[in-house]
Amino acid sequence: MFQGLVPSAVAASVRRPVAVIIAALLLCLGAGWFAASHFDMTTDTAELIAPGVDWRRDEARIDAAFPQNRDLTVVVIDGATPEAAERAAATLSARLVRDKAHFRSVRRPDAGEFFARNGLLFGTPAEVADTTAQLIAAQPFLGPLAADPSVRGVMTSLSTVLTGVDNGSAKLGDIAKPIAALDDGLGKVAAGKPAQFSWIALFGTGKGALAAPKRRIVLVQPVLDYSALMPGEAASDAIRHAATGLGATIRLTGEVPLADEEFASLADGAWIVGLVMIGSMLLILWLATRSARIVAAITLTTVAGLVVTAALGLALVGRFNLISVAFIPLFVGLGIDFGIQLSVRFRAEQGAAADVGEALRRAGHGLGGSLLVAASAVALGFVAFLPTDYIGVSELGIIASVGMIVALGLSVTLMPALLAVLRPGQAGDTGLTGLTAADGWLTRHRKAVLWAFAAWMAVSIALLPWVQFDFNPYHLRNPNGEAMRTLADLMRDPDRTPNTLNILAANEAEAGRLATRLARLPQVAQAVTVADFVPAEQPGKLAAIADARDLLDLTLNPFDVAPAPTDAETIAALTRTAAQLRSVASNDAPAIRLAGTLEALARGPVERRTAATALLVPPLEVLLGQTRELLLAAPVSRATLPADLVRDWITPSGAARVQVFPSGDSNDNATLARFTAAVQAVAPHASGPPVSIQAAAGTIGRAFVEAGVYALIAIGGLLFLVLRSVREVAFTLAPVVLSGFLTLATCVVIGQPINFANIIAFPLLFGVGVAFHIYFVMAWRGGATGLLHSSLARAVLFSALATGAAFGSLWLSNHPGTASMGKILMISLAWTLVCALVFEPALLGSQKRKS
Repeated sequence: MFQGLVPSAVAASVRRPVAVIIAALLLCLGAGWFAASHFDMTTDTAELIAPGVDWRRDEARIDAAFPQNRDLTVVVIDGATPEAAERAAATLSARLVRDKAHFRSVRRPDAGEFFARNGLLFGTPAEVADTTAQLIAAQPFLGPLAADPSVRGVMTSLSTVLTGVDNGSAKLGDIAKPIAALDDGLGKVAAGKPAQFSWIALFGTGKGALAAPKRRIVLVQPVLDYSALMPGEAASDAIRHAATGLGATIRLTGEVPLADEEFASLADGAWIVGLVMIGSMLLILWLATRSARIVAAITLTTVAGLVVTAALGLALVGRFNLISVAFIPLFVGLGIDFGIQLSVRFRAEQGAAADVGEALRRAGHGLGGSLLVAASAVALGFVAFLPTDYIGVSELGIIASVGMIVALGLSVTLMPALLAVLRPGQAGDTGLTGLTAADGWLTRHRKAVLWAFAAWMAVSIALLPWVQFDFNPYHLRNPNGEAMRTLADLMRDPDRTPNTLNILAANEAEAGRLATRLARLPQVAQAVTVADFVPAEQPGKLAAIADARDLLDLTLNPFDVAPAPTDAETIAALTRTAAQLRSVASNDAPAIRLAGTLEALARGPVERRTAATALLVPPLEVLLGQTRELLLAAPVSRATLPADLVRDWITPSGAARVQVFPSGDSNDNATLARFTAAVQAVAPHASGPPVSIQAAAGTIGRAFVEAGVYALIAIGGLLFLVLRSVREVAFTLAPVVLSGFLTLATCVVIGQPINFANIIAFPLLFGVGVAFHIYFVMAWRGGATGLLHSSLARAVLFSALATGAAFGSLWLSNHPGTASMGKILMISLAWTLVCALVFEPALLGSQKRKS
């Protein structure tokens, strides 16, 4: 009864083609209006997997407990000097805090009043002693600098030490480093070249405030717009605008810029991919049908179906996600297959038919059952994803299954109507007559061919253990993008790697016990809790700092600070110090070079001396400010920790966070797997990127396995109802399974891992493969022989070529994940075609069956 639906629909459309076209146009207009007015798409990757999965619940608990750590942009600031980095970070933070339209929060994890005052306490006693000793030794230099923070003051400091050298109370070697640094920086200024200078690099080699890192981090929680392709783009642009003129390198990374960069790489070069896709498909459609009118009919039908499917998809699931939007290529690939099948059969019937209408009716009658069963089977295959936890593909299954119904409906109504109006002329050869000899060869060597495929199957199964599953999302991104390059840079720093695990303990005491246990694991570099922000061995360190403070207080905080010098005073100071250098250090080459540099500055234009002030004074102010702060260090206890720092580790209810860092290469999948397993053996609810990467792989892998099993059962049941033969059901499904194994084996041979992106190729492989083999089995049931050189084989060949050309063009994408998807699709379609045109005819043999 149902097999008569397609012939009836074709016949009705041929009788009233104009009415059908008008109805289809109205349907498309309505669907287009609905899709445009209700279009919504989320680019939030967190929504792709069901929130009820165990690891997602653990992740949600951490996010709810510490919402300030979600959706972060990490601003990495690299300065030529420590002072340049600090000034840039402080200025940028102040600017971003004022921008409430783009940022919910801005904080500096490596700075602030607490760390400025107490940072030195986090060093060892030896490091604290070393730093304070250096400060005390620099007292003769620091005093004049604090009293006169200018080029004149720098010259006065140098002159004071030179006087000591002259009278024997100091050694020239004590200022060898400042002399070399001043000559390098001021020499470049005198020559009109860019220059950098760091007082911290001269005086600070210890930890804390006088360490000399040239990198600073600002954590920003941007306002995101999930209706945009790149939700954080506006905020990132605001950061870059605010960073203008800071004199440091600003780079963005973190989950928001990484996601935006991924979407940008998808869009980059998309027009080339699109042009290649459209051009190659149109060319192959023309080669298949040899008629521009038929190509136009297939194209219009496909576009109409796409519009209707988009509207139905939005009505059913509400909005598209990053996976469900893949219904577009799926629909195009499978929808065009229906069009090619019907049009090639129509061309084959034109020679025996009286007119176009008769040829269309005969094509509908001949293919009706096959098209209906194929569309139903493919729809069932996509529906099989509904019960899985992979929401992205589950929603794709809903849309794609509905799309198959739409594609079939329009292929047997709108396309025949268009062909009836366009009336394409008759064609010549509509089969693959060049393969007639191959058909005979297959028949004669059927057993050998089947044994060859059996051997390939055995080899493929043997290679399965070597199939690589790389579900690390970082490996799908463009490694040359700013966010990925910056992330890779951070990963080399074990203290800043993002691949850490978080554990939510009931209280601080439990967090401390967990951290102690975890820190003993060889896979763990360190386990951090709020208690780690209370420095150890404070009494001795505070005593050393207090001694330095007593000695340096008046030095760093003079009663009077000299006003800025005039240019004449600066020239006089430069000239006087140059003369003193020549007098006191006449035998020291570096000192004589500095004297010449100072004389050149004194003789040069005023702009050079202004540049010298800009070179020396701003970093001097940073040094003096940091030195004053660190000498104010006071005892730190859990009770005196700043509230915002505590909130990063303790929830209002008292739950405590433990952050665990991996040992080894944190970007290595095997390292992360061992690290995750070791931590979860102690704390099963640990959450973080290492868990989500591997758990998502498990969730997605299970989803595809479950869906594959469901699809095989459902499609097998449908085919049995139609074919009434277990043997013929096996004839239909065996080649699909074979092509899947051959695809995986090829991936092993060429070293192509399966990942989040290219795994989407397998539903398409399944859908196209099932359709192709249903066509062959049902034609064979109907008594067809010589399948390899028939019009059916031609339709299958060009359908595969059209789909392969369309999706193979994805290989040209600049996005590594999309490019790998194109590669897998090409491989899978190639094996699907081989199994359809070689294995299937050999499997069926030449025996006729009566329908």
